[in-house]
Amino acid sequence: MDTLKELRERLDVADREIVERLKARLDLVAEVAQLKAEGLPFLRDHEREAEVVERAETRARELGLDATRVREVFRELLAMSVRVQEETLLRRHSAARSERNAHRVAYQGGPDSYSHLAARKLFAHRAAEMEFVGLSTFAAALREAESGEAGYACLPIENTTAGSINETYDLLRHTELSIVGEEVWDVRHCLLALGPCAPSSLRRVLSHPQALAQCGRFLASLPAAEPVVFVDTAEAARRVREDGDPGQAAIASEEAGQRFGLAVIARDIADQPENWTRFVLISAIESVPDPRVPAKTSLVLTTPHRHGALAHCLDVLADRGLNLTKLESRPVPRRPWEYMFYLDFEGSLAGEAAAAAVAALRGYCPYLKVLGCYPARTTEQGRVDEFGGDETR
Repeated sequence: MDTLKELRERLDVADREIVERLKARLDLVAEVAQLKAEGLPFLRDHEREAEVVERAETRARELGLDATRVREVFRELLAMSVRVQEETLLRRHSAARSERNAHRVAYQGGPDSYSHLAARKLFAHRAAEMEFVGLSTFAAALREAESGEAGYACLPIENTTAGSINETYDLLRHTELSIVGEEVWDVRHCLLALGPCAPSSLRRVLSHPQALAQCGRFLASLPAAEPVVFVDTAEAARRVREDGDPGQAAIASEEAGQRFGLAVIARDIADQPENWTRFVLISAIESVPDPRVPAKTSLVLTTPHRHGALAHCLDVLADRGLNLTKLESRPVPRRPWEYMFYLDFEGSLAGEAAAAAVAALRGYCPYLKVLGCYPARTTEQGRVDEFGGDETR
């Protein structure tokens, strides 16, 4: 006779199989929605839904189950299926709009902010046809791409001085869009003022919080100057010009200084001489790199609550010869002291090793989402910029 522990283990297996079968069913529903999008004039087929419920009730009676409860379960299942079809059609329409607006790139900030400069670098080969749309927040830039009003959103995700940009990671976890590219920008912070002046005479220094954090030691050398958080580096430069206050300065790019007619009081003021920011390009326009293209794949996942679970996930990659390039933990919302993990590894999902690794992780992890697969710019093979060293400056 099975022990209670053994019975519970078998129940756990049964529960997992139910969820997996539910996932398989909803995947089929999404395929049905794609077919309907090709020309069928309806979304719901009420006769078909009634037949599904009736068959389920009949089978429940044959198995000695409570047919009323089974009917309730299948009605809820059909409601989930309708939502999946709606979301599939919405994503399809959004992707179509994104294709039409592939010439528009949304970013956070104003002209000549670092996000703007990185976006221009990403599309340098199409510069003449591109339109860059500055918005007030990261979330607003992403919404522009989610709606299809812009083909892409360009967001910063990490910096070699200040570390990861958690807001971007959180946005990526909740969007249906994918990372389709990355770029790096050599951030060379300048102190900008109305005209030549001694830094010690400044009373206020405006900039984005990330820029202020990256220039902490320089700001500490200006005891009379109050760091002031501003929405964006370039907008901080604009405010200095508009206010006309000689005791006020901004930390921003030299390009922003030139745009607003400000004087460069000091250059390269970041705490670290090599101050690079990595940006990701996010879109509904699907694009998986050819296996011959140096690529990265980004995931977010949670691990089972057991000894060595994270090590097992890393072994899945190592056993397939995949090099881990980033591992970041973030708290699970509303679950204190539990964590999810963001990770990047070298490899394209068009290749056998990466696809097999993700499939193995999906079967092991309670939650896994592929954030994107895209050409790499921060790996040894994919690098096009020279990081570090005075010769690059």
